[in-house]
Amino acid sequence: MTLAPAGRRTAAAVLTAALLVPLAACGSDDTKKDTGGSPASGSASGAPAANLTVLAAASLTDVFKEAGAAYEKSHPGTKLTFSFAGSQELVAQVSQGSPADVLVTADTKSMDKVRADTGTPAIIAKNRLVIATGEGNPHKVDDLKDLADTKLKVVLAAPEVPAGKYSKQILDKQKIAVKPVSQEPSVRAVLSKVELGEADAGLVYRTDAESAKDKVDAVEIPDDQNAVAQYPAATLKESKKAEAATAFVAWLSSPEGQKILQDAGFQKP
Repeated sequence: MTLAPAGRRTAAAVLTAALLVPLAACGSDDTKKDTGGSPASGSASGAPAANLTVLAAASLTDVFKEAGAAYEKSHPGTKLTFSFAGSQELVAQVSQGSPADVLVTADTKSMDKVRADTGTPAIIAKNRLVIATGEGNPHKVDDLKDLADTKLKVVLAAPEVPAGKYSKQILDKQKIAVKPVSQEPSVRAVLSKVELGEADAGLVYRTDAESAKDKVDAVEIPDDQNAVAQYPAATLKESKKAEAATAFVAWLSSPEGQKILQDAGFQKP
């Protein structure tokens, strides 16, 4: 059958519309930014959505889980995956090229070791040491000098761990010789030994003791005998999601991020 001119015009219009539908769909896909598997839906802050991997010091375990949940809530489409370990282990991972977007250590010296691999670090928090003992302080530990008692089972973080460096620093300053029954790979491992009763006392961060206050007691160390731990955070240059990583690091210094850190016992940077 031969179509009349008007009929041919109608058929052509229908065919053109049909061809434009898949083209429009392709154009829509092309506007999506590659942010680790999520469309760039962004958030109220304007930061792009992304799946971010954050390497963080073990002493940040509890507070960063809370901070991560708050960040994801205010940044729809963003997913934070944390990897917690001693700072020396995190530095080794970065040096070996492990894929990640953000690094947060418990001391500036660790961060300095991978300075060529990071953006400019920002100090997001500070911390201090306390003596962790069993609940009720059964061995009546009152101060640093008591840790020299050979009858006391004391655990410390290993010397290469920031908490171990700080521990050595304050013990050497007071000329106190301590023979630990073990030296642990992270401050959380020290805390665990005390929690489980495998040690009578150990030096941990104040925030660690606070996180386990139903299982351990914390003996305060005077400021003039103590050390101040600083926590630098930085983006990693190898990150494929630099903008989103930068936004998260900046958020840690924001009023919302700082409130979460300080409510957990961390001090202002």
